[in-house]
Amino acid sequence: MRLHVAGTTDVGLKRAHNEDAFLLLPEEQLYCVADGMGGHASGEVASRLAVEEMAEFFRLTGRDEEATWPWPEDPARRQDENRVLTGVKLANLRIFERAQSDERLRGMGTTLVCAHFERAGGAVVVGHVGDSRAYLWRGGSLRQVTEDHSLLNDYLKARRLTPEEVESFPHKNVIVRALGMKETVEVDLLRLPVEEGDVLLLCCDGLSGMVDDERMGELIRLHLGDLKAAAQALVDAANEAGGVDNITCVLVQVHA
Repeated sequence: MRLHVAGTTDVGLKRAHNEDAFLLLPEEQLYCVADGMGGHASGEVASRLAVEEMAEFFRLTGRDEEATWPWPEDPARRQDENRVLTGVKLANLRIFERAQSDERLRGMGTTLVCAHFERAGGAVVVGHVGDSRAYLWRGGSLRQVTEDHSLLNDYLKARRLTPEEVESFPHKNVIVRALGMKETVEVDLLRLPVEEGDVLLLCCDGLSGMVDDERMGELIRLHLGDLKAAAQALVDAANEAGGVDNITCVLVQVHA
């Protein structure tokens, strides 16, 4: 399985600085998007720590199969699933410890969505915390494969909201789970089969909150031969819609 990859980030039109971060680590077939929060520069610190810790853990375990992990593996999960789970938990702990040791960073946190593709091919493991999303584009249509850890999504699960109620919901940006908020974190993990031509999109809510799924899918279709152009087209669409937040996306296309 060969992977073609592109990623980009943009400050948007309303923010003074960019608190997002992304990771392209092709040697370990690991890709991440993080959306920091906390005010001042602390959100930027949290998102950067998240992707740096993921990269460090995957590089260590990639070159040394006997490396000691910080926690025992879950015997009910595959090795690559445990690797993603442990990497995210380690990133959470590092952010939490950094925030506790520096008063200026107290309360910082970040969302994280990551994807680790099997070496042998055929599947991808997706881990996420928060409302950054993973989408799968296949055969011309785009579908969200992660579930937002947000107050709005909790309301949607509890009761049916009309499109007008969703649009006017007063706490759209409130997330109920993030890295760095507590010493431990619950990580959602899923394993997806992948096929020739599939495109996995990882993005923050600065994209998904500004551009609807149908439009994102159409932009991917229009730029299938050039993922860099597709990523830029997605960012441009979010800015054209108002660009109220930082915008970050990573695209990974599967080739046999």
